[in-house]
Amino acid sequence: MHGLSRLGNGVSPPSSPRFRHARNKNTDVSGNFNSGNCQVKLQNFAEKLGFMIVSAVYRRRGVLLFAPLLYISGMLLYMGALGFDASRTSGGGTGLDPIGSVYRSPQVFEKLWPLMDAENNGSSNLLTNVWNLKLHQVWKPCIAHTVSQEGFAELPKSNGYLIIEANGGLNQQRLSICDAVAVAGLLNATLVIPIFHLNSVWRDSSKFCDIFDEDFFIYALRNHVKVVRQLPEDLLLKFDNNISSIVNLRVKAWSSPTYYLLKVLPKLKELGAVRIAPFSNRLAHSVPPNVQGLRCLCNFEALRFSEPIRMLAAKMVDRMVKKSSKTSGRYVSVHIRFEEDMVAFSCCIYDGGEEEKHEMDIARERSWRGKFRRRGRVIRPGANRVDGKCPLTPLEVGMMLRGMGFENNTSLYVAAGKIYKAEKYMTPLKQMFPRLESKVTLASTEELAPFEGHSSRLAALDYTVCLYSEAFVTTQGGNFPHFLVGHRRYLYEGHAKTIKPDKRKLALLFDSPDIRWNDFKSQLQDMLHHSDTKGVELKKPSSSLYTFPMPDCMCKHADVKSASGNRRRLV
Repeated sequence: MHGLSRLGNGVSPPSSPRFRHARNKNTDVSGNFNSGNCQVKLQNFAEKLGFMIVSAVYRRRGVLLFAPLLYISGMLLYMGALGFDASRTSGGGTGLDPIGSVYRSPQVFEKLWPLMDAENNGSSNLLTNVWNLKLHQVWKPCIAHTVSQEGFAELPKSNGYLIIEANGGLNQQRLSICDAVAVAGLLNATLVIPIFHLNSVWRDSSKFCDIFDEDFFIYALRNHVKVVRQLPEDLLLKFDNNISSIVNLRVKAWSSPTYYLLKVLPKLKELGAVRIAPFSNRLAHSVPPNVQGLRCLCNFEALRFSEPIRMLAAKMVDRMVKKSSKTSGRYVSVHIRFEEDMVAFSCCIYDGGEEEKHEMDIARERSWRGKFRRRGRVIRPGANRVDGKCPLTPLEVGMMLRGMGFENNTSLYVAAGKIYKAEKYMTPLKQMFPRLESKVTLASTEELAPFEGHSSRLAALDYTVCLYSEAFVTTQGGNFPHFLVGHRRYLYEGHAKTIKPDKRKLALLFDSPDIRWNDFKSQLQDMLHHSDTKGVELKKPSSSLYTFPMPDCMCKHADVKSASGNRRRLV
């Protein structure tokens, strides 16, 4: 994650001299290049070596067959010579910093804000025509094609009990639950309601029933997979009333159905119960249609949030719609990953100087003890930024959306944890979008009190409000947007209605203080169009069904006209 990346999107090392008139060109003993009255000084060893290589290639033209390899080698050598390290970028950049490697977004905003502000006339409502319906194909949920709606008249005799431990945050837990249902169906096992591991990062002690509707989950799967809340007493006695005494099978990540049938099923039949912990990412993406259908059924139909979450989330969605009256009830939701831990893990540098560096060092040590101080570990913030790996600041999110054409009357919902230095970084976003809301503004302190200290329950509120937005903006990846994008495809006839920015291009735009407003807008509107065209994508063999539900969970209906408006069915 932290290694050097190949520069792209128009950023390239200085070109080598071109030898159109070789007889008039020569080099002196110091390695400088002469062309008539012009002398180009080769500044460092990398440039001198590159020149010697190109000279050799020119003298022996047969070697030109290896030109691509030589070019890539020279490029990597050049990048190594530049050294995208903290010392070069922490001071705000030098003349040697490649474009896109330094955080200069505040300077760009200062230059462009008067022009943005001048367009705050509300004359165009982008949310009414942000998606081009002519580009879309109409898809409908059709889980019945792979999982019969009737299922079994009576489930076959169970081969034993499957116990899994779901780890991580809300959507990593969701992944584990859905995969567990699929494995239980494959093995004809009885699934015990999953146990939630207390994660050291999320620190949420919630149980399954605190986040999901347990009764509905059991009922929705009743014809396909038997689910119980706990092991029978006689079986518990066999293991001294201690689930930890049940053998824990160490299943490798992304294991195939064949592995489960050959390795897990015999143990299940022999012992009557097996445990797999941890269970995250323990089933391959590519599985038979009937197993895939169980994943669809679980994720999109059986898993709904618990009643307290659903009730408050429904109120928040309704309030957001009412606050969006100037845009016909439509609003934009954006998932901002700019929490302190996320900034620390990215190893990116912003504009906080030594104070920021000190705080990030403490955060990295607190959460990942020694991981970032291992011998040989090289942290290159500039390379991370050029490669699009730095979390977008709220300021950058705002500039991106304004450049795409969303004006200041757009209602914006921000889904996020505790933003790092929120007062500093959120102020310009509120300046660009005064109609900005979050869970703490949509819900009262009393309404949120039962959820405080439970990050997964709070994330469930954010998830629901984002699910029903007209446009969802994802900025940093992770399980939250991956599941949400797929869920939105499932609800909105196959189109994700999601803006996924090209962060490599953004790094270049936000590092151009002299860019013209019209050029800035043009590039961002192209990015918006690209998100629209990529909104409908089919699942590839190596892709996740939870992000790409077509064609496993949905069927194409070419004769059905695209329905207008949102489906207001909270799940």
